[in-house]
Amino acid sequence: MVPPSPASPLDGLRFAFGTLTVLPVRVTRWDRTAARGGMLCAPLAGLAVGAAAAAAGLVLLFLGAGPLLAAVATAAVPAVLTRGLHLDGLADTADGLGSAKPAEDALRIMKQSDIGPFGVLTLVLVLLAQVAALAQAYGGSWARGALAAVAAATTARLALTLAARTGVPAARPEGLGAAVAGVVPVRGALAAAVAVVVAAAAGGALLGARDAVRTVLAVLVALAAAELLLRHCTRRFGGVTGDVFGGLAETAATAVLVLCCLP
Repeated sequence: MVPPSPASPLDGLRFAFGTLTVLPVRVTRWDRTAARGGMLCAPLAGLAVGAAAAAAGLVLLFLGAGPLLAAVATAAVPAVLTRGLHLDGLADTADGLGSAKPAEDALRIMKQSDIGPFGVLTLVLVLLAQVAALAQAYGGSWARGALAAVAAATTARLALTLAARTGVPAARPEGLGAAVAGVVPVRGALAAAVAVVVAAAAGGALLGARDAVRTVLAVLVALAAAELLLRHCTRRFGGVTGDVFGGLAETAATAVLVLCCLP
């Protein structure tokens, strides 16, 4: 059997943007080698999504809209740019966890197309938290709101990089979760985390030392929250799925936004 050829950085970028966004990027390789590069590049896809989300909010602010409307637009853009897949994954994960059924039955519930009461409640509360946090951040200053939006989207995708690290199994033999589970070396995942934390510190420093500290703490706490959810899902389901990845992303994004809006 001929081993797969090494993936180029461009293959990784295509995988990241082609699978994590709706941008018209054609994925030229769909193997674990390309998946490794793609998951390492996931924070870059998040950076692009966050920049677009912040731009939507800022345009409305500069046109005279209030912080609440700007917050709604900012929260809507990531959902649009991912076809709502992360929100759908969050809802399915909530239904699976809330079912209190054995792993096999919980996975079956998560795979169903409908959303149960746990999923609906989780979606409502998460979206309300995101919009409320963004509105408060924009109310403080347009720059603070934009920074929160970019940091949240980037950290959300970094949570996916960390969840795809070696040692985290897939709950199913098929699907996106199985395609990316365990593909990222631990050292690579840690390097991506350090890069995002440094970038968060630099972005916050543009607004002042206090914002730099707040943003870094928001990223770290969000990653810790995502890690706790990851470990719980791994114990509960036997591994990760595409839905779990979506739940991790939304959990991390919400935590960043909430912490960034605090004084």
